[in-house]
Amino acid sequence: MDNRYRKDFPILSLNSKGEKLAYLDNAATTQKPSVVIEAVNTYYNSKNANPHRGAYELSVEATECYEGARDIVKEFINAGSSREIIFTKNATEAFNILAYSYGLNNIEKNDEIVISIAEHHSNLVPWQNVARIKGAKLVYMYLDEQGNLSDSEIEEKITDKTKLVSVTHISNVLGTINPIKKIIEKAHSVGAKVIVDIAQSVGHKSIDVIEWDTDFAVFSGHKMFAPMGVGVLYGKEELLEAMPPFLMGGDMIEYVSEQSATWAELPQKFEAGTQDVGAVTGLSSAIKYMKSVGIENIERMENELTAYALNKLSETPNIEIYGLVSLENRSSVISFNVAGVHPHDVASILDAEGIAIRSGHHCAHPLMKYLKVNATCRISFCFYNTMEEIDRFIEALKGVRRWLRLES
Repeated sequence: MDNRYRKDFPILSLNSKGEKLAYLDNAATTQKPSVVIEAVNTYYNSKNANPHRGAYELSVEATECYEGARDIVKEFINAGSSREIIFTKNATEAFNILAYSYGLNNIEKNDEIVISIAEHHSNLVPWQNVARIKGAKLVYMYLDEQGNLSDSEIEEKITDKTKLVSVTHISNVLGTINPIKKIIEKAHSVGAKVIVDIAQSVGHKSIDVIEWDTDFAVFSGHKMFAPMGVGVLYGKEELLEAMPPFLMGGDMIEYVSEQSATWAELPQKFEAGTQDVGAVTGLSSAIKYMKSVGIENIERMENELTAYALNKLSETPNIEIYGLVSLENRSSVISFNVAGVHPHDVASILDAEGIAIRSGHHCAHPLMKYLKVNATCRISFCFYNTMEEIDRFIEALKGVRRWLRLES
């Protein structure tokens, strides 16, 4: 398998002990290529100033970095306008903006908010809060035995009472790819608005918010090769225009008197305070890097890795895989457990072999309960991973039960 891109990621080179890191936790955060690290360093070394607020050259350059990144994000997800791109700290903050600015102002008593049982807590807890405050009902779409959202579940749960549907594109636990266009079409047919969580897909697959016709979408930069501390809220312009701001002060102000204030135009209306321009610059660089590799190439390489890992795991004794075992309708996220071994023990034993995987509930308590488990192990791939790393992982996994003396 072609892994020529691996050299672009400094952390994946040999460490001081001459060991290679097998990093298989990309669903939590991806590693950063040198070009992104350099872009952030360059910003702070030569362009650091407060954007929008200075008439001097350095502030103008900082503003160009910040607003230029907005244009790049707009093109990357095919938004209709740069005014529809709001920079946030992460997807969690974006969901909270939507909950407070849209949810609390548009959801009424006895309305229904529909989400799936597979949602990350960031796309669950804010809607619990909205439902509690407004006297609305939170309705769940449940999964079939393969981890899919069935057509019947979509048809039955999205009704005339539904005012909002908020659903992930790809599950961060099962890797399942949800039928987003079908969900959006159904929601719009009953007059409901739709939010799509693309945090697990935007760095791995082509995203087109106009083709989907989604009303909102959210994602975090750190899961797509950018620094931590930057995320994006996309919203249709007419919806954002009608929403009141969530955070107030700083750059979102147009004019302030002693007793009142008016708000800046989009997108600044939702970007109160000084933003993390360095991280936004890193996001811009990350998108350019992904485009240089090619999203179609990223998806192809990750599909090859996932298919190989699923086959190897299926052949390994005492392993239970959750969700689809085939590559059909799934991404590069795989959850599993080792019989008789707690996931944290599995992760610790593999870590001793230089293999980084995730263990726990993955910020998805309701899904864990639905699956009748307390926690799982999770591996997740990026195109810089290799078949050799998967082989190392499988061999180390085979030794887990022996290490704990559960078998000879």
